[in-house]
Amino acid sequence: MTEKFQKLLSILKDMQSVVLAFSGGVDSTFLLKAVKESGIHCLAVTACSETMPANELHFATDMARLIGIKHRVITTCELDNPDFVKNTMNRCFYCKDELFSKLCGIADTEGYSFVIDGSNADDLADWRPGRQAAEKYGVRSPLVEAGLSKIEIRELSKDRDLPTWSKPASPCLSSRFPYGEKITKEALKRVELSEEFLKSLGFSELRVRSHNDTARIEVKTDEIDRLFNKELRDAVKDKLKKFGFKYIILDLEGFRSGSLNE
Repeated sequence: MTEKFQKLLSILKDMQSVVLAFSGGVDSTFLLKAVKESGIHCLAVTACSETMPANELHFATDMARLIGIKHRVITTCELDNPDFVKNTMNRCFYCKDELFSKLCGIADTEGYSFVIDGSNADDLADWRPGRQAAEKYGVRSPLVEAGLSKIEIRELSKDRDLPTWSKPASPCLSSRFPYGEKITKEALKRVELSEEFLKSLGFSELRVRSHNDTARIEVKTDEIDRLFNKELRDAVKDKLKKFGFKYIILDLEGFRSGSLNE
């Protein structure tokens, strides 16, 4: 891993100056730390929209401040694009197209050499339409170029005392909707509120999947039994109905990333 990290630093130093698409997740935070160690000029940019939970935006701001890199929050408008709202299988392309077009504009206007993102080597094996947008705009992925996997990034993050080393994955809220279900501002908000409520109850890793007026709850398998407690179950049911869901169901397979791709 040391060799890969040195390769990453070398890649970054060759770039000289970058605009980083910064979400505050495991990968982009580690990359931001590596950028700091490389000494190159960097602007970290976080996109704010209805698809990003408010707490994630605050967290990204805190991480940029902790690492000590110039940070900017911009607004993206995915919901203005009818192709995104229709939620087809290439939905992520339209989201990243919106983001990367704005980041490239910043780089061109302010004199940065490259736009980079936090994609890692494992992402190449997954369904990632957003990669097509990265290729369209010439966005580089230094973690991919260095051959760093998610596990390696977590270990290197732990070595550098980054609080994100054990942070659960937090993809954008639009990933909670099965392809073909229209994405609206109201639907995104009820998913966000529902997940925040479950987190407030102590569930560590979870998703609230939207199926029109039905909420399908995924929690870790060793936490499923908690929801069989009547008092807790009633509290979850009442709160999620208040947020706008009509039916509340529990997925007995438990939490798993990408379950809607099944």
